[in-house]
Amino acid sequence: MRTMKGPGIFLSQFIGEKAPFNTLDGLAGWAAAKGYKAVQIPCNHPHIFDVEKAAESQAYCDDITGKLGAHGLVISELSTHLEGQLVAVNEVYSDAFDHFAPAAVRGNDTARRAWATEKLKQAAVASARLGLKAHPTFSGSLAWPFFYPWPPHNEQRFQAAFEELANRWRPILDTFDEQGVDVCFELHPGEDLHDGVSFERFLALLDNHPRCNILYDPSHMLLQQMDYLTFIDIYHARIKAFHVKDAEFRPNGRSGVYGGYQPWINRAGRFRSLGDGQIDFKGIFSKLTQYDYDGWAVLEWECCLKDGDTGASEGSEFIRRHIIPVSGRAFDDFAAGGSHD
Repeated sequence: MRTMKGPGIFLSQFIGEKAPFNTLDGLAGWAAAKGYKAVQIPCNHPHIFDVEKAAESQAYCDDITGKLGAHGLVISELSTHLEGQLVAVNEVYSDAFDHFAPAAVRGNDTARRAWATEKLKQAAVASARLGLKAHPTFSGSLAWPFFYPWPPHNEQRFQAAFEELANRWRPILDTFDEQGVDVCFELHPGEDLHDGVSFERFLALLDNHPRCNILYDPSHMLLQQMDYLTFIDIYHARIKAFHVKDAEFRPNGRSGVYGGYQPWINRAGRFRSLGDGQIDFKGIFSKLTQYDYDGWAVLEWECCLKDGDTGASEGSEFIRRHIIPVSGRAFDDFAAGGSHD
């Protein structure tokens, strides 16, 4: 077994217009001061990290590495959640997601998808240049508008949607395979890949592609009322990235899993800062360690109550406390039989 790496922090929720959150150097100094060892960098902010430049230039990648190294940090992963979303957009969501893309391709699904696909492929090359092994993203969604069985499910519709999803992702996964990097789909409501069953369906259509893997985030599983610990037992071989995010689910007489179109603060299920929710992180870290997960434990901070800076400060120490230093020997070695027994 190997010891998990961490703590890392996903920068997406913290990038802003004011210092120190408007430059990579500023964000790095802020994260390092809170005790983080790595940053997970989204690819949709070119002024923070330009994925196109990174794909083209080893010198640019070396400069980024050096800039972070000056703060004692490394990159855990790059991420393309928004770009991955645009690989597959059902037409009913086209307007809602259009602002994820640059103005030049908005309103044109074919052009928008081609742009997103190219960004994913650039991220594959950039990840390899940076020496990274995993890449978090979203799958996008073609079938999601029909997730609830009313009107009654049309299996042909789902089969066609998943076949198209697999067709769109196969060349992207092949590019990541060429670069030696795992694609890690965050299983997330709103995405066609949102639980184990939907992931398995997708994986089968891709002939068990070796680069089709999972970003494990237990918060989304708790809010779906899944057994997130048994999920690790089933899928540990495909878990290549880990978002440490807390949540709580408190059912009431007015709303449940679907939320009633309410803001997060009023929902039965809501995201919380680490330690403020209901997730059994001792169990999670134990199982991931047992199954030899040696990737990064990365804070994704989202909370409807607590200030983000406070959540980031607490999150660093929370992850540090939960990482299990793996022993190099069995606890009962002292009693093992020797050659003179």
